[in-house]
Amino acid sequence: MTKYITVIGLEVHAELKTKSKAFCSCSTEFGGAPNTHICPVCLGMPGALPVLNEQVVEFAIRAGLALNCDIKYFNKFDRKNYFYPDLSKNYQISQFDKPICLNGYIDVDVDGVEKRIGITRIHMEEDAGKLVHSGGNISTSDFSAVDYNRAGVPLIEIVSEPDMRSAEEARAYLENLKAILEYTDVCDCKMQEGSLRCDANISLMPEGATEFGTRAEVKNLNSFRALVRAIEYEVERQKEILENGGRVIQETRTWDDANGKTLSMRSKEEAHDYRYFSEPDLVPVELDDAWVERIRAELPELPAQRQARLIAELGLPKYDASIIVSNKAMAEYFDEAVKTTKDAKGIANWLLGDVSAYLNNEGITISEFKVAPAHLAELVNLTKEGVLSSKLAKKVFAEMLKGDKSPKILVRELGLEQVSDEGAIMKLVEEILAENPQSVADFKAGKERAIGFLVGQIMKKSKGKANPTMVQAMLKEKMQ
Repeated sequence: MTKYITVIGLEVHAELKTKSKAFCSCSTEFGGAPNTHICPVCLGMPGALPVLNEQVVEFAIRAGLALNCDIKYFNKFDRKNYFYPDLSKNYQISQFDKPICLNGYIDVDVDGVEKRIGITRIHMEEDAGKLVHSGGNISTSDFSAVDYNRAGVPLIEIVSEPDMRSAEEARAYLENLKAILEYTDVCDCKMQEGSLRCDANISLMPEGATEFGTRAEVKNLNSFRALVRAIEYEVERQKEILENGGRVIQETRTWDDANGKTLSMRSKEEAHDYRYFSEPDLVPVELDDAWVERIRAELPELPAQRQARLIAELGLPKYDASIIVSNKAMAEYFDEAVKTTKDAKGIANWLLGDVSAYLNNEGITISEFKVAPAHLAELVNLTKEGVLSSKLAKKVFAEMLKGDKSPKILVRELGLEQVSDEGAIMKLVEEILAENPQSVADFKAGKERAIGFLVGQIMKKSKGKANPTMVQAMLKEKMQ
């Protein structure tokens, strides 16, 4: 059978965090009643004139700099003409031949292999409205309603080079891109609300070929899971067509998440003529050094820089650092917590373990987490100092989730201080050794596992309060 190389390029639409729309003063707030955040400008009524929101340009420059792009000091808007129910004026204000950003890149790491994914361009445009389908998706609906609240909301479209060769590379690219947009605060990246959406262009070419195969475009993927599943399905679909002697047609497809497959929407065999021309109601955008350099100076520490700092300065493993910095809010929580403890690895362990498990179970984000960073750091310190065993620390953590009491107060109230008094522990050791002569004999016969049983018995007798390190050391000393 022929071996095929998968070729993937992504087009990512990110809604910008402006208060008002790109060319009018209507609200961009998500969740309003249908068709309430609209006006003659965003609906394209005759005689209504657009006025460019300056913050849209600021955010596009900020994103472009963070994504290693060349910023184009002269750029302009164009009309992209097409007919679709969610586009009330039958054209979209976008950028065509002179976008604001070109030639960027993102570095990704997949299974320890680093790769650079090129970014062709970033351009500014306005969003269209939203079709609300009566069924589960467009293919199974009897009718669709149109909500124009989203029409005119500012977007940047980030177009990658076709540099990705697997679903995991595509996922890593989108994850890194999302993190960068969050760090620069240009987009809230709420994929479930549609503020970050992705179109995937997927094709196959035989190994050794020099030309890409015919691509299919899968529209509006709004989760990492959907992206990976859609790519994996589309690769198998195209492979089956080619292996059976067929021809992949160029088309636009939609992702049916419930059934786990892509469905055909419309053919793109003929190149669509959008009849672009310069937007006559908007002058070109002309930038200068002062404007661009001011924005560059205001850029925050980006994920890659933060990861390098956590590894170099705090000694975190690369894996821990990469997971923490992938979420801006978690990275900020971590930085706040390590201000009051020297045990950065301890904070990382809690965040990636019990804290993440709690957040997942509750369906909340770290921003909604009620435990203060200083309190988590205090819990780590109490464990490191031997006041709490790891088991008792989990018990205290469970109590911390119920209110805002500090770990020290909870330890005192619950009587959970770990016993580290040598005399008290030696008494427990002598009692357990006297009660378990067979285990003592097993240990002396070379059966190391016997000591684990004895430690367990002492911990049970002390209700988990005995210092386990001291218990083990004193048991060995006594039996030897």
